[in-house]
Amino acid sequence: MSEKQMHPIIKWIDYRLPVFSFMEHELHEYPTPKNLNYWWNFGSLAGIVLVIMLVTGIVLAMHYTAHVDYAFDSVERIMRDVNYGWLIRYIHMNGGSMFFIVVYIHMFRGLYYGSYQAPREILWMIGVFILLAMMATAFMGYVLPWGQMSFWGATVITNLFSAIPIVGDSIVTLLWGGFSVDNPTLNRFFSLHYLMPFVIVGLVVLHLWALHMHKSNNPLGIDAKTDQDSLPFHPYYTIKDLFGLGAFLIFFAYFVFFQPNFFGEPDNYIVANPLQTPPHIVPEWYFLPYYAILRAFTADFFLYAYTPIAWIMSAKLAGVLAMFASILLLLLMPWLDGSKVKSSKFRPVYAMFFWIFFLDCIVLGVVGGKPAEGVWIYIGQATTTYYFVHLLVIIPLVSRLERPKTPPESISAAVTSKAEG
Repeated sequence: MSEKQMHPIIKWIDYRLPVFSFMEHELHEYPTPKNLNYWWNFGSLAGIVLVIMLVTGIVLAMHYTAHVDYAFDSVERIMRDVNYGWLIRYIHMNGGSMFFIVVYIHMFRGLYYGSYQAPREILWMIGVFILLAMMATAFMGYVLPWGQMSFWGATVITNLFSAIPIVGDSIVTLLWGGFSVDNPTLNRFFSLHYLMPFVIVGLVVLHLWALHMHKSNNPLGIDAKTDQDSLPFHPYYTIKDLFGLGAFLIFFAYFVFFQPNFFGEPDNYIVANPLQTPPHIVPEWYFLPYYAILRAFTADFFLYAYTPIAWIMSAKLAGVLAMFASILLLLLMPWLDGSKVKSSKFRPVYAMFFWIFFLDCIVLGVVGGKPAEGVWIYIGQATTTYYFVHLLVIIPLVSRLERPKTPPESISAAVTSKAEG
């Protein structure tokens, strides 16, 4: 919309605060590679789920009581007495899982197509920080219903910080607000759970800013060079995103209305009891791969027992550090991967190892949900070993030794030749 086409009132506002010009440029005219597939829908889907989580979370906060004597009953009241409270809670509860599903797909897509490579390093790194903020928010939110799994999950995970030398016990005391998981802990977690989504919104704004600086990556991994390589974002990709949104909302609605407790733990419908430990304490499904990495570090784990690590720290501390390192190492992907070709379409060896890594992460998730006994210990240790070998050894070696295929000269040339073929 040109300046001449603007309504006088909109023109008056835009002259003083150019919000309409900004939206026109960034959402309508924004040039987007013409070959984006549906894997590129998941970024916008993540933004929509974030808004859903914010709105439902604010409504739930109006009825929730952050006190150990009333938290469980207040959640039950939301479910039974508040108008459509059951629907709002189920949307929020399952929305957390939906958020992680779309973000994990979004990140694996980035790994496959090399979206972390120059000049999009900061874009990728902000994405990793968004994941960390999501994990902190989800963990604190899981504690709020104050069921058995909420209480014991909080106890186990916060106790991990006690493994840190010198300051560990002080950190745990600070998190608890005392010397056990109790009312001060619940109040801290409720306050931070309410705050963190707005931190995520700030990170998302930075993420979009970084994205619009160098535009989207694409399946070919080559940047748009001419106008022939791009399309306006609207209406071409708004329509595509709306189609993807429709399909996603059907998927989301199925769990809300037909399987609302599919992602949850039955023990969390029992009020928290500090005197009765559940037989098997497990985190939410989206934490299971990291939980498997944490538990893999036992005193006899060869990566620990037969390396200098055993002289420096306990197995517990090594597991905690490995769990955090499994995420933080992703920040180094732009430098671990030294290939000049981005997309796995032209890197068959890298693509093969990518799918092995993907399966490794799935197996880690399965192991994290199983008791730490028998064969599951060894499977967890093997998959943990491969996880770090993949990131620290395989990617650097393959990216520097593989001879990738030659990408096409331009996006337009590839699209045209595909259409003619």
